[in-house]
Amino acid sequence: MLITDILVMIIQAIRQLIFILVVLKVILSYFMDPFHPFRKAVDSWIGPMLKPIQQVVPNFGGFDFSPMILIIVVEVLASILLSVL
Repeated sequence: MLITDILVMIIQAIRQLIFILVVLKVILSYFMDPFHPFRKAVDSWIGPMLKPIQQVVPNFGGFDFSPMILIIVVEVLASILLSVL
């Protein structure tokens, strides 16, 4: 029972961390220089997760929907994992 609780907490923490980093990346992309060290750090964490989605889903009218798709995929995967536990 204790291991299950720890796994649930880890999954929820990762889900929340990814959500926060994706939202932060989107906000920083509007206001911060792309070469700023903080923005580069956030991009280096989230970029590898967004890259496969960006290769499949094209931009629509200049809007990149890959962050929203990533959040949905992470939420679905977390829900599946949590329901299994």
